[in-house]
Amino acid sequence: MVDIKAFLDAKVIQYNRPEFIPNDPVSIPHLFTKKQDIEIMGLWAAVLAWGQRVTIINKSHELIKLMDGAPYDFIMNHEETDLKKLLNFRHRTFNDVDTLYFISFFRNHYCKYESLESAFSPPSFLQKAEEQNGTVENSLNYFRTYFFSFPDYPPRTKKHISSPSQKSTCKRLNMFLRWMVRKDDCGVDFGIWSNIKPSDLIIPCDLHVDRVARKLNLITRKQTDWQTAVELTERLREFDPVDPVKYDFALFALGIEEHY
Repeated sequence: MVDIKAFLDAKVIQYNRPEFIPNDPVSIPHLFTKKQDIEIMGLWAAVLAWGQRVTIINKSHELIKLMDGAPYDFIMNHEETDLKKLLNFRHRTFNDVDTLYFISFFRNHYCKYESLESAFSPPSFLQKAEEQNGTVENSLNYFRTYFFSFPDYPPRTKKHISSPSQKSTCKRLNMFLRWMVRKDDCGVDFGIWSNIKPSDLIIPCDLHVDRVARKLNLITRKQTDWQTAVELTERLREFDPVDPVKYDFALFALGIEEHY
């Protein structure tokens, strides 16, 4: 019988390394050193992350070029006329309306806060005492509410920001949180946020991860939704309670690189 933990640990070592970066959307925030640029393009690359990875990366590069290679500076200092060149940006169902609202959201947020981390940190006074446990579920639900709290948000953009309250796996946002929160010396994830602990992260459960996890009998739930991602993460915590989401490297790579 295969020792699943040993098998996955070996795959983590194989793929959680700098060589993984160039062909993955995580390469986009790695283009920058300024914290705000990392956050902005990390979130944007994660939101655009559906379809082929090469297309996701190319579209992210296109977006960066449209913002003159400096996303944070462009967002904070652009004039209205500067936005015209963004009107042709498209990626699948993400269009110019969504692009302009993202820019508006970032500008509104960074006018008040230094980091995007606060957008995922529910104010304690808005929570009941028993909910003040820093769960990722609370963070993601809060982020969606906050993201669409600015005036005149376009209803069509709501489909691009998921939340557990919608029963979504929140694959893209969980991937973004992995990038921002996980801390190790392997060079892939950034570990620049501290309000969420790596042990509390939820696995980014996409088609590949879901398929491989089911093949390894790590998931019993029939449908694929938020509770499925939680179930899988709880199983992975049995292997590593401190850093369960490191196994994303193993499950994703087994699915997309090795066609397991």
